[in-house]
Amino acid sequence: MRVFYHTAEAAGKISRAVVTTGSFDGVHIGHKLIINRLNEIARDIDGESALITFYPHPRKVLYPDQENLKMINSQEEKIELLQKAGLENLIIIPFSLEFSKTTSRDFAVNMLIGHLGARVVVVGHNHHFGYARKGDYSYLHRLSRDMGFGVEEIPLQMIENETVSSTKIRKALSEGNIQRANAYLDHQYIIKGTLYIGTLAEGMESSHVVVGSTTDTEEKLVPPPGIYATNLVSGATWMKSMTLVTHCAGHRPRIESILLYDNLDPEVQLGTLYFYKRVWDGDPVNNGLANRNAMEEAREQVEELIY
Repeated sequence: MRVFYHTAEAAGKISRAVVTTGSFDGVHIGHKLIINRLNEIARDIDGESALITFYPHPRKVLYPDQENLKMINSQEEKIELLQKAGLENLIIIPFSLEFSKTTSRDFAVNMLIGHLGARVVVVGHNHHFGYARKGDYSYLHRLSRDMGFGVEEIPLQMIENETVSSTKIRKALSEGNIQRANAYLDHQYIIKGTLYIGTLAEGMESSHVVVGSTTDTEEKLVPPPGIYATNLVSGATWMKSMTLVTHCAGHRPRIESILLYDNLDPEVQLGTLYFYKRVWDGDPVNNGLANRNAMEEAREQVEELIY
């Protein structure tokens, strides 16, 4: 997957572009449906799929007072997930107050058509774009007749009769409902970050290997306090673990993983946590003291889980 940092940078480099646009936070099952459709159309016309997305998230710029908005993915995680989903070209536009005033027509005519030469534009159901969100499928359909490009709308994706959305995934994660979030995502929720060998909290057995993770961004959504069944992945090595999440007022959440059967190479600096299930609800560490009963109960549950 190629990554560009403006449509102008991608101009002339994408053949017969089949384009969509959106934040794609989470790269959930609905987003994957759109990417699959982009690739299907691209194969039919001997073209390439492309996504235009924005950084920072538009709501972060337009509503800076909404400090509680957290992202399902960091920028690095999103790029990795989009590549795994099969996207061929990613265009990240720096979002600013000035850019937010771009009209729907300017966005479509100058960027989609002018820079990218879009042959087909694919949008999700009820998708809006441009200043005051005036652009939508109907607008693109009218414009397409004059400018000679195709347009297609993808219906909402449903799981167990529920509509999938990034908002619902954030809610599920915020409630610690990892299994529901993973069903919406169609993959495990991940936290990608820097690893360090942690210190043992009082009440934890000395045989435990504690691996701490620090997220790359404060905008990253971290599940609520609890103990989670996880895998810690470094390179090609998957290590079964249980992860303790502790929230401290005024500080970033503490994320510490206890490896059940493995040891971490001290040279390893980066890793990814894959979350499967919350097995214990509550703060597992209080003022540096681990809840021994919770730890033992959680470990038994994690060892019994097959994943």
